[in-house]
Amino acid sequence: MSKTRPATTPPARPAPREVRLSDRVRLVRNVLPTLIVLVVVAVEFAIRQLPAIQAQFWAHLLFYGLLGPAVTFFSVEWIAEGTRAREQAEHELRGLYGELSASHGRLRAVQELMREVAEAPDMAAVVEVAARGAVRATGATHATLTVPGGLSSSARGETLLAAPSADLHPLRVGIPGGGALALHFETPPTPETMALAQAISSEVANGVDAARNRTLDLMTLYSVDQSIRAERNMRRLLSRVTRNMAARLGVDARAAYLTDQDGVLRLEYAQDQGGESGSGSPAPAFALRVAEAGTPLLAAGAEASEVFPAASSALGLPMRDDDGLLGVLVLGDVRADAFAEAPVALLAFMAGQATLAVRNARAYLYSEEVAISDERARIAREIHDGVAQSLAFAALKLDVVARQIRREPERAEAEVREASALLREQIREVRRSIFALRPIDLEKYGLLETLRRYVADFGEQNSVRTSLEVSGDIHLSPGDEAIIFRILQESLNNVAKHARAREVAVTLHGSQRVLLRVKDDGQGFDPEQVSGRVSSAGGLGLMQMNERVAARGGTYRVRSSPGHGTVVEAELPQV
Repeated sequence: MSKTRPATTPPARPAPREVRLSDRVRLVRNVLPTLIVLVVVAVEFAIRQLPAIQAQFWAHLLFYGLLGPAVTFFSVEWIAEGTRAREQAEHELRGLYGELSASHGRLRAVQELMREVAEAPDMAAVVEVAARGAVRATGATHATLTVPGGLSSSARGETLLAAPSADLHPLRVGIPGGGALALHFETPPTPETMALAQAISSEVANGVDAARNRTLDLMTLYSVDQSIRAERNMRRLLSRVTRNMAARLGVDARAAYLTDQDGVLRLEYAQDQGGESGSGSPAPAFALRVAEAGTPLLAAGAEASEVFPAASSALGLPMRDDDGLLGVLVLGDVRADAFAEAPVALLAFMAGQATLAVRNARAYLYSEEVAISDERARIAREIHDGVAQSLAFAALKLDVVARQIRREPERAEAEVREASALLREQIREVRRSIFALRPIDLEKYGLLETLRRYVADFGEQNSVRTSLEVSGDIHLSPGDEAIIFRILQESLNNVAKHARAREVAVTLHGSQRVLLRVKDDGQGFDPEQVSGRVSSAGGLGLMQMNERVAARGGTYRVRSSPGHGTVVEAELPQV
């Protein structure tokens, strides 16, 4: 049995090498002179063999008459071919240079477009500069750019356009993420122009995303600033701060740890899938590590789940200022890569804002504790100096009555009537004090509803006709609202205690400033004689009320005279 030999493929022949024109010219230059000499010598030798002179003459004439023109023709043809090749090469080089110049111009226009889009302050500016840049880069006569959200801009150079004419050649390119770039050309766009338009649309999409993120960051900062500007409740403050931060990242868990008076970091507020909590328990290891490092840190796996049981990743942000560490904010999420592209610088800045707000809230709470302590001391002093002494005096009178009731019944009866009047007056004083000191929830009802309720209750408690008139727009910060209410409270307390009024009219008017006016028809007084006096229930005299209003940039006035009633006015600027 014969074996079949495998078919063998013959080796491929190398492609013939192309002989360049310069090589041929060089070959002719080197070989032709020698060849001509050899040919001439050979011909001359052959002619010399001719026997007749006349035959030699005609042979010379024939040879040189043919050789000279032929050599000249072929030489000129070689030169012409070289010239044509050089001209073609120069033409190709000029075309290539033109293409490179055009490409460089388009690249420069795209770079300028990228720079302008990156520097645009907002979304509207991005759309405007992108439309103008698309015209410059592509050479289009018209460009119309539309992005999600309804923003659009049409441009031709630097001017706005009407609708393009029908004889132009349109090119529409979609923008990644939504929207479109519509270009119009006098001639059909080339594939290079189409590719350039696609590149421009991608850069516009990047610019739109960057502008949207910048806007989102500013809105987040504004939201945080507005939400914590006047917040005094620590739990609500931390809830708002962490909620804004978590919403910016799209994560689902957040916690805040604050240092206590002993410097121990404890849980103040937390929220995850299980709801809200604030146990005061010591901080986990990750929060302590963030506090020790003093910089934002990331956690994953078991370290993150120690903070939030369901979390796979966490981001810790220290709350520090010039006075040292105040606390740590921790954000968590079930995704392992939730914080891979987190704007850490922005979040750190927000943590700094929260630090200032927490400091202010703690200072406010401390001042409230001091004020409450002072108020308790004042109430104790007033009870000791006022109600207690009056009751002791009434008790003495009743003791006297007990001894006189049999011997001097008429005098005993007068003493009883006097003691009874004294007791009734002290009962009214105690009721006025309780009414003035009862808690009022401004946050729950708002300023206007709180004023309405308080004025109506005051009239019922003190048997005085009251009225409240509100006009204009009222826009005050929570702190200014508290001042306005405090002024009303003190003014009505003074009416009940001193004025002996039958009617009180309260007006609140808002324009550029908010004006509170409390007017009564009582017996009046001399303001110069009582400006430093402290009222019994409210604890603020005229001087203290004036200082509080002045500290808020407002004015406080009291107009009164004996027998002509009293007008109290407090004016604060709107926010």
